[in-house]
Amino acid sequence: MNDYIPEPRNVLGIDGIEFIEFVTPQPQALGGVLQLLGFAPVARHRSREVALYRQGPMNLIVNAEPSGSAPASTFLSAVAFRVRDAAFAMRHALDAGAWEVPRRAAAMELNIPGILGSGESSIYFVDRFKDFSIYDVDFVPLPGVDPGPPSIGGLHYFGVVQAVRAFRSAEWVDFYSQILGFRPLPEGQYFGILPKGTLLESPCGGFYIQLVEPPEGAEEVHWEEGLVRIGFGAPDVPAVTRELQRRGVVFIDEGTLHPGEKGALTQVYLGSVTFELVASKPRAAAGG
Repeated sequence: MNDYIPEPRNVLGIDGIEFIEFVTPQPQALGGVLQLLGFAPVARHRSREVALYRQGPMNLIVNAEPSGSAPASTFLSAVAFRVRDAAFAMRHALDAGAWEVPRRAAAMELNIPGILGSGESSIYFVDRFKDFSIYDVDFVPLPGVDPGPPSIGGLHYFGVVQAVRAFRSAEWVDFYSQILGFRPLPEGQYFGILPKGTLLESPCGGFYIQLVEPPEGAEEVHWEEGLVRIGFGAPDVPAVTRELQRRGVVFIDEGTLHPGEKGALTQVYLGSVTFELVASKPRAAAGG
C-alpha cells in the first residue's frame, strides 16, 4: 500500500521579504519621501547609482542607474523573497513555467537569481540574509550612519499591491500558487482600508500580495499591470499615523478613505508613489 505524502506548501522555504526596489529618475526626491516614512540611507552601491535605505527589518533599494531608456516616472521594479536555497528556488520556478529575468543593469552586481513578474517588475530569490548578506558584497556603508535604524512603531513589510488587467486575476493566482506556493484567502477576507481584489498569503504566512483589477466602469482608464504600492504593517496604526504625520507624511482623509484602526493610505508622491498602513503585528522569522 502506497501512503500519499502531501508535498509541503512552502517548497521554496520562503521566509519573508528581503528587499523591495524602486527605479526612479528622481532619487533625491524619492529619498526625501522615504526619510519622512522613517527610512534612512545606510549604504551606496560600489559602482552604480543605487542606494540602500533601511528601517528596522526592511531593506529598500532606490535604483537610479540608467539602463536603456530612462524611466519616465518612479515605479516599483522588484521584490526579493528570502528563501532557503536560491538556486533551488530558481530551478523550481523555471520548471514550473516562470521566465528568467534577462541579463540587464540591475541593482546588484551579484548574480541574484530572479524571474519575471508583472509589468516591468521582477521577483528575486535571496538566501544570504543572516550574518553575511548580499549588501556586504555590493554596498559601501555610509560613514557615521547607524546601519540598523529602528522602525517607527514596529513598521514592517506587510506586502505589495499588484495591478492586473481585467479578468486576469485567475492567471496571476495560478502563477503565485503554482510557482511560489502562495494561497488565495477566502473571498471577503481583507486587511486594511482598501478591501478589494484578491488577496494571496505567502507560504510562510508573513506577507501578502493583493491583486487588483480595474474597477467597473473604468474601460477608458489606462490600466497597466505591475506593482503599484507597498503595504507596511503596523501594530498600532493610529499611533504610527500620528507619528508619520508629525514627520510630514500626508494621509488621504476624504470620501470613503479615512485613517483608522485598520489602516491608512498616504497621498500620491512624485506622481506615482503611494504607501499603505495595515494593522499587523511583526512576525518572527522562521529562519533556515
